[in-house]
Amino acid sequence: MKITPSNLASIAIGCLLSMGVMAQDSSAESFYEGRTVELMVGFSPGGGYDTYARTLARHLPKHFPGNPNVVVRNVPGAGSLVLMNQIANSLPKDGSVFALVNSGIPFEPLFGNKQAKFDTQEVNWVGSLADDTVLGIANADSGIEHLLDLREKSMTMGGSGAGSSTNFMPRVLAELFDLNLTVIAGYPGSTDIVLAMERGEVDGIGGQFMSTIMTRTPEWLAEDRKVNHIYQLSMKKHELLPDVDLVRDMAETEDQRQAVDLLAASLMFARPFVAPPGIDPERLDILRTAMEQTAKDPEFLADAERQSLPVNFGSGEEMHAFFAKIEQTPPHVVEIVVSAKN
Repeated sequence: MKITPSNLASIAIGCLLSMGVMAQDSSAESFYEGRTVELMVGFSPGGGYDTYARTLARHLPKHFPGNPNVVVRNVPGAGSLVLMNQIANSLPKDGSVFALVNSGIPFEPLFGNKQAKFDTQEVNWVGSLADDTVLGIANADSGIEHLLDLREKSMTMGGSGAGSSTNFMPRVLAELFDLNLTVIAGYPGSTDIVLAMERGEVDGIGGQFMSTIMTRTPEWLAEDRKVNHIYQLSMKKHELLPDVDLVRDMAETEDQRQAVDLLAASLMFARPFVAPPGIDPERLDILRTAMEQTAKDPEFLADAERQSLPVNFGSGEEMHAFFAKIEQTPPHVVEIVVSAKN
């Protein structure tokens, strides 16, 4: 090729662009070297969310460029809504902070919660470590064996903050199926509700993840258990619970079925990790890649299995698309859930 001034100019521009991309990538990767990445959890220590976060944090650093330190900090409040608002509005947007929040949190704006100061499509979803099934639990001495028993009998369930599954899911079911069910809210997390059940303060807990039960209260799955499984909420029955009533099968109308499916939507990405909006795309990609690689790491998977933590990874991109689809739910069905939730 004949070298001309125009060719030289084109070559020079190409080199500069390549150097710029390389420098940008290098800058994004070098950002994490020697740094501490903070993984925040919207619940108190000891519950299922906390266990997932701490297990991830033990294996995550080696999948980051620069091998940063990853620390876990608990920020309980309003079923992790407090933390979600911080993620969206006040925490650093440099890729040094991300969070594990309640699986129902992405739907709070759809439900019209005025305390939800975020846009589900504007924050950056990093990934989810599991899908899940929600179980309703009653102390055996309560005499409650099935959810629909509560049309004739009554019980109390402990709940966390307003956005938590242990709070709003039982409330919605009570309204949908006309049940004598009262939720006593305000417990910091599921561990505290379990203790309240043992003290006799409440009769049971609803909205409890199967993964949490397997990890924190496996005795609830034993043959000689002292609790009753009164319902399961998911799109299909859990393989370990073939004889437990599926809420979807209790629906008597199409609106009830759609409302139950809207509740179950939060179980598709049951351990959702989220980062603030406005993060540099390269750093966001590093966060997402590190999490996905960790979710496939044999050492992480073995650690999770030892703790009976199911792992079924969902990507941040999949989460964004799914949440956008759910936001198209017919308004009258959303209103059914909202009126019951409130």
